[in-house]
Amino acid sequence: MANAASGMAVHDDCKLKFLELKSKRNYRYIIFKIESQQVVVEKLGGTEESYEDFTNSLPADECRYTVFDFDFITTENCQKSKIFFIAWFPDTSKVRMKMVYASSKDRFKRELDVIQVELQATDPSKMSLEIIESRAL
Repeated sequence: MANAASGMAVHDDCKLKFLELKSKRNYRYIIFKIESQQVVVEKLGGTEESYEDFTNSLPADECRYTVFDFDFITTENCQKSKIFFIAWFPDTSKVRMKMVYASSKDRFKRELDVIQVELQATDPSKMSLEIIESRAL
C-alpha cells in the first residue's frame, strides 16, 4: 500500500523480518532501503554481529532506515534490550534521496510498530555506541 504523501510502499518482508527480530530475536539488526518506490530489506545482521558490524554495514553516502536490537545491563544489574529505529541520512547523500527518505520515515515507522527508541543520524558520531547506551537507559 503506497503512502499518499510520498508514493512509497513497504514490502511485506520488512514487517515479517522486523517481527522475527522483535519476537524470536533471529537478527541483531535489519537495514532497509528504498528501491523502485518501495521499502525493502537490504541486509539482515546475525545475532552474533556487533554494533560495529552494524555501523560498518551502512553506506557512507546513501540514506537507509535501520532497526537495531540493543542488549544492555541496567544499573540494577538486569539484562534488557531495546529496539532502536535509526534513520541514517548522511550529509554526503543526495538532497533528493534525503527528501524521499525523510518524507516516508513516519509511515515506515508506523508499519513496523513498537519502536522503543528513535535516532536520526547524519554522520557516525550521531549514533555512536555511547549515544545508544545513554538512550537505552
